[in-house]
Amino acid sequence: MSNIEQRLRELGYELPHPPAVMANYVSCVQTGNLIFTSGAGCYIGGSPKYTGRLGEQVTIEQGYEAGKITVLNLLAILKAHLGDLDRIERIVKLFALVSSAPDFYDQPKVINGASDFLIEILGERGRHARVAAGTSVLPFNNPIEIDLIVELKA
Repeated sequence: MSNIEQRLRELGYELPHPPAVMANYVSCVQTGNLIFTSGAGCYIGGSPKYTGRLGEQVTIEQGYEAGKITVLNLLAILKAHLGDLDRIERIVKLFALVSSAPDFYDQPKVINGASDFLIEILGERGRHARVAAGTSVLPFNNPIEIDLIVELKA
């Protein structure tokens, strides 16, 4: 078991099975020592934990939790690709879309769920550059979608 998985267990979490891709793409692509993940959402066991837009059907607190669930799915994708999460040097960038009501402006508060969780799991290696943008809709009525750029150890 990797140190990262051990840290997750200490925090009361386990990695899920990696989510299946939902169209004609791959879950991640590695070039050199960088991995680019495809977008992931807040699925548990193949079903979304939350659906709808922030500021309408989904609260900031639920969105924050959705960010944590999405990070777990992204880590599961990375483990499936790498075999060992301890190969992660750092999270370089997190890009997030938040399905938002027209008058919802707290996208950063929602995506803090993912950012805070990555730092809680990885420490300084989890600090990253970030985009937290609002959009009117996301596929399958997901409230958030996140992708990562991850640097691997040399």
